[in-house]
Amino acid sequence: MDATRGSISSSSTQSTKDESASSPFILRHGRRYLRDLPYPLPCDLPELQRQNLQTLLATSVLGQALGSPPNFLTRPPTRVLEVACGSGYWSSLCHEQLETAGHRVTFTGLDIVHLAGSLEKQGVDWKFVQHDLRKVPLPFDDDEFDIVVVKDLSFVVPVGAPSQRILDEATRVLRSGGTLEMWDTDHLIRSILPHPPPPPGANPDVYKRAVTTGTFLISPGTPFADAHNKFLQDSNGWIQEALDRRKLAPTPCTLISQTLLQEVETLRDVGYRRIAIPLGELRWEREAADRNPTKRRESESAKGKRSVAEGGALTEEQASIRYTALLVVIQMIESLEPLLLEVSGKNQEEWQRWWGWMMADLLEGKGASNGECLEIGVWWAHKI
Repeated sequence: MDATRGSISSSSTQSTKDESASSPFILRHGRRYLRDLPYPLPCDLPELQRQNLQTLLATSVLGQALGSPPNFLTRPPTRVLEVACGSGYWSSLCHEQLETAGHRVTFTGLDIVHLAGSLEKQGVDWKFVQHDLRKVPLPFDDDEFDIVVVKDLSFVVPVGAPSQRILDEATRVLRSGGTLEMWDTDHLIRSILPHPPPPPGANPDVYKRAVTTGTFLISPGTPFADAHNKFLQDSNGWIQEALDRRKLAPTPCTLISQTLLQEVETLRDVGYRRIAIPLGELRWEREAADRNPTKRRESESAKGKRSVAEGGALTEEQASIRYTALLVVIQMIESLEPLLLEVSGKNQEEWQRWWGWMMADLLEGKGASNGECLEIGVWWAHKI
């Protein structure tokens, strides 16, 4: 009996070791990471939740899951590909948008590991394809999809030839006339300067959405400065160095427009929306509200209805959006902790002290009141 129990135990232990060796994940620093791959972020529930929160934030300030203007009158989409789909949350949001518009669409998610839940139970016509983005071609036919969405690849694919290969493949599998969308977020924090003017020629509805959400449309002329907050200055420097070492882009939003505009033989009608989401109530907004509590932002001219929240310049929706942006930034720094520890030269005890001071400053001390913003963007083009 003891021998039998020992045999079972030995067999079970060996099985666990075999499963561990074959798993695509490995535990490091108390987080789950992809095994033998240079991806710098963990692949565990907290990080997936952060990515979902970032997707929800981006689609909320845009007002839609598809960033490009709808062009479905003559040929509605039937096949959508989400590259680097993660949990598939964007596909579920896009499904809701398209279904509401009367379109029944098949979604395909592609990623190196299967992290998505059962989207089929949510009524999404969904298929997952497992594939390493570093290996081309992608496992799809030419002209297979009506819409291809490439999301948040700046932590995945190095700049230069690797990112160009992904763009080429995304274009190849897109049908003629189909829409390519690229979404990303800058990982360095800048401060927007007081009272930025609306971009020249801004769409009135788009500008009204920015006013309603308390965000700012970004154009080449939007005035920015370096982050004022000391802790965000620290994390900016460490993130810059850590990503530079891996040839990843710390500010991908500054690169994507030019990349798409260079594809003159395959893409046309390049457009974009870039948005700055402040990480809290801005000092100059509060000062304006204190001087005149009934004063409305310049956007009143765009017929945007808003009410000043009690004791501040923001509506509840605006305050919620900004707090969510702050959480996304804090959680990103937390997910990058091993890399930032490495480049900062801090030991664990020093890091924990710095982390505690940062949290107190940003969450309790309103340390991001000088224009510090999370910058997100979506770009689109049609295949020739």
